[in-house]
Amino acid sequence: MTTIKIDPVTRIEGHLDIEVVVEIVDGIQQVIDAKSSATMFRGFEIILKERDPRDATIYTQRICGVCPVSHAMASTLNLESAFGVLPPDNGRILRNLVLGANFIMSHILHFYHLAALDFINTEGVVDMSPWMPRYITSDMVAGDTAAKLVGHYVQALEMRRKSHQMGAIFGAKLPCTSTFVPGGCTEVVTAEKISDFTTLLSKLRSFIDGTYVPDVQAVAGLFPEYYEIGHGCGNFIAYGVFDMDAAGVSKLLSRGRYTNGRTYYDVDPAQITEYVEYSRFTPESGNLPPEDGKTEPDIDKSGAYSWIKSPRYQNIVHEAGPLARMWVNGDYTRGISVLDRTAARALECSKVANAIDEWLVQLVVGDPMYEYCEIPESATGVGLTEAPRGALGHWIDISDSKISRYQVVTPTAWNASPRDDFEKRGPIEEALIGTPVKELDQPIEVLRVVHSFDPCIACAVHLVNPEGQSLGKYRVA
Repeated sequence: MTTIKIDPVTRIEGHLDIEVVVEIVDGIQQVIDAKSSATMFRGFEIILKERDPRDATIYTQRICGVCPVSHAMASTLNLESAFGVLPPDNGRILRNLVLGANFIMSHILHFYHLAALDFINTEGVVDMSPWMPRYITSDMVAGDTAAKLVGHYVQALEMRRKSHQMGAIFGAKLPCTSTFVPGGCTEVVTAEKISDFTTLLSKLRSFIDGTYVPDVQAVAGLFPEYYEIGHGCGNFIAYGVFDMDAAGVSKLLSRGRYTNGRTYYDVDPAQITEYVEYSRFTPESGNLPPEDGKTEPDIDKSGAYSWIKSPRYQNIVHEAGPLARMWVNGDYTRGISVLDRTAARALECSKVANAIDEWLVQLVVGDPMYEYCEIPESATGVGLTEAPRGALGHWIDISDSKISRYQVVTPTAWNASPRDDFEKRGPIEEALIGTPVKELDQPIEVLRVVHSFDPCIACAVHLVNPEGQSLGKYRVA
């Protein structure tokens, strides 16, 4: 029995520590236990107390530098729920356009700059120091195929820049947008902006359908065994995203769950409970729905190993993310695995890009962008949407026109959660069970599983020295 600890896991957003126990079972060296540990405290819930409710949209975007638009959306929906206001069509559509651009950027980022390097041997192809993958294994793609993918890696950087440009046209600026407000958007629609957005979108759609999707299919063809690795809990949750009407009843990607083999087109926020048995929060912070949630850190808590709570729906572990959305929506039901998560993300990217094209023609120059509203003296609200990585929820209590409670449950809280009060592993932990590990000093298989979820915790910087050596720690015990 061998314990492997990867700290930090690189090529993710934030600091994550993965620990696995490896043992030979039925002649295969594989993972028999796993722990997923977020190593940084975020604390935005505490920061927001006693502030103007409208500050939430600005502050919460700083949770993540990759998906700030999603937090802007969740926060704005949260405030609209509390304020009792709905956006006009132009405001709703503009939000979809900015969020859609962010989805495209993030999905391209995940494959080319975060996950694909687990499968590509860049040695002899290009000098990527100090950003070399930690492990180079014999099963990695090499030669001409590797060179082609590396070329697309560079091209993808340009595509991500274009998607940022596209989002900034209607988002006022990025990565953090300033146009989302309760009641709609502040940015004005013009024919010139529509034209500029359309030009960029055309180039992105060409790359997505002509390069991104085929590259994912190519990698999948070279590693078919990863359609059998990383199954996890087998349940999905999705809040739905991209409102097709002002009230958010109809969505491009539906709200729903896939639980114990059945699809349900309902998600009741009251059925979500956050547990903290293995989280560095006080017992009083746990066994609560987010609407009553508390965020009280306890750094020295015995037995705790993560700064993430353990959200569960009806006490059942659920996975969030592109595969969850596409599964619930009926767009992808091939299976649940490392490659299924990657394939579903690429297909969703194409679906969103096509929908953006349709939304653009629905904008009406000169029509109103927002509905005026005022801060209530007291109110509660909830904003449910999707980040590129999965289900994202914001909850608010307002007293004396100030924030008295604010709670955020991120996609990675669902996916990278530690064990709950019932000893059930989180989705990433469960997905690692049974993963074969050929070389104990190069557990690339573990990273392939983890990266398929595209974890995003508290944004952080991973440091390397000029020789490309990580200042993090790695050990085999």
